[in-house]
Amino acid sequence: MRPMELTPRLRSVAQLVPQGAKFADIGTDHAYLPVWLLQRGIITKALACDLRQGPLDRARATAEKYGLTEQMDFRLCDGLAGVRPGEADTIAIAGMGGETIAAILSAAPWTWREDCLLLLQPMSAQPQLRLWLQEHGYTIAREILTREGDTIYTTFQVKAGPMPELTAGELWAGRQSRGEADPLRSEYLNRLIDQTGRAVEGLRRSTRSADAGRLDEMERAHRGLLELREEWLSWQP
Repeated sequence: MRPMELTPRLRSVAQLVPQGAKFADIGTDHAYLPVWLLQRGIITKALACDLRQGPLDRARATAEKYGLTEQMDFRLCDGLAGVRPGEADTIAIAGMGGETIAAILSAAPWTWREDCLLLLQPMSAQPQLRLWLQEHGYTIAREILTREGDTIYTTFQVKAGPMPELTAGELWAGRQSRGEADPLRSEYLNRLIDQTGRAVEGLRRSTRSADAGRLDEMERAHRGLLELREEWLSWQP
């Protein structure tokens, strides 16, 4: 049987898994990620966890199809509730909202104590997740941008440790540094600038007093993103 191929979104997570990792895939669904890693010998065992029975059954079916059932442990659990400290040193949480990812990590503080490698791919609420990580002693060592269809996905490589305070723009777009060669960075910044710009326009038209604080927050984010784009463009040859 031909080896499984991953979509670009999942491949961006897989490329960050170190050789020999004790790997757990949270919200595994079809278990494509652990199966791909097992087939290539990057890992030798995997925990596949999901909140619902249906996705976990699909994960088992995928493992059976590729003859990998004995190398996988399937657990029906909410987030990391079914994973004991020490069972995993590399944890992938992909395909969920940023606030859900933060809640999963909040309920499993051992991931910080044991200095686990966290590979996070939030589908939404990225600023909120970056802020939560900063406030709870995690550092984002690296961010990878990946295009799949019309969507640009961001994968965070996270470890325990202090992270310098992020600016308003960096909460939305992550840190950037001179010498990066990310072909998607400019487009990513432009999309976020458009998104926050539309939000600012809408909030300025709002007559609700509750939106005043939100307007200030979005204006700071928009200005910060414009500054990041100007900086990024100044570094390009």
